Amino acid sequence: MLDWTDRHERYFLRLMSTHARLYTEMITTGALIHGDAARHLSHDPAEQPIALQLGGSDASALARCAEMAQQWGYNEINLNIGCPSDRVQSGRFGACLMAEPSLVADCVRSMQAACDLPVTVKSRIGIDDNDSDEFLADFIQTIYDAGCRIFIIHARIALLAGLSPKENRDIPPLNYDRVARMKERFSDACMVINGGISSLDEAEKLLKTFDGVMLGREIYHNPFILAQVDQLLFDTPNKCNSRADVMTAFLPYVRAQLEAGSALQHMTRHILGLYKGQPGGRLFRRHLSENAWKKDAGISVLEDACALAEGR
Repeated sequence: MLDWTDRHERYFLRLMSTHARLYTEMITTGALIHGDAARHLSHDPAEQPIALQLGGSDASALARCAEMAQQWGYNEINLNIGCPSDRVQSGRFGACLMAEPSLVADCVRSMQAACDLPVTVKSRIGIDDNDSDEFLADFIQTIYDAGCRIFIIHARIALLAGLSPKENRDIPPLNYDRVARMKERFSDACMVINGGISSLDEAEKLLKTFDGVMLGREIYHNPFILAQVDQLLFDTPNKCNSRADVMTAFLPYVRAQLEAGSALQHMTRHILGLYKGQPGGRLFRRHLSENAWKKDAGISVLEDACALAEGR
């Protein structure tokens, strides 16, 4: 499982792994109901399986968005109970809802009733002073009783006062053991671990305990890590065996999107890490950073960046 945001990014990642499930950026119910739903929900069929991650606490609004997601061809609805930002708290969604498990359960029931898709919950292991196995177990039990069977758990507490969202991603210590104990307690539930995972070797080890692994920031900074996922974790042939293979497969999509009016920088800003750790990586990043934003930037900018990276 991946935690990813933009449709161009998701398409790019799909080129490297058939088996990963892609997650959208968290979208609030208000943005879908009162905003441009097509902009938020449109995606390329190649991105599937794909999950829509929602933020909200109004059960009826979440149900309406779940119905929309099914109509747009999504494969899963994920309720975000893990985001710790001030904006999220003021809107009464995200990690602060861990303090209201009954409300979360009502939201899950409403979404399940509105669609035929799996409804999953992503949370932290606790919030503020609620940092114990008992707190997390009580939270999961309430949601479990509402019918949820898939839990994606970022193995850090969220400190809602005193830490920024960025600090909340790094400062609270990881506690995989607590999540492992939840897996033992809820043995028939699917437990997916998230937080601090930076290699496929780590993921493979964690899969001996958990049902799934979610990668977020590591994929953003080092997307080519996915190129070995199919062979290593699923024993199927990798889709692309080199970075050049990835770019060859990506260029037709870039051409089509440019013809449709997308700006090149929208497709290149999130692939800067493709050559991370490679001799030509710095040249690749620099060329894209200096040229992709220009008004007339076209496919040649990306082709030239690839040539520099490959030493051609």
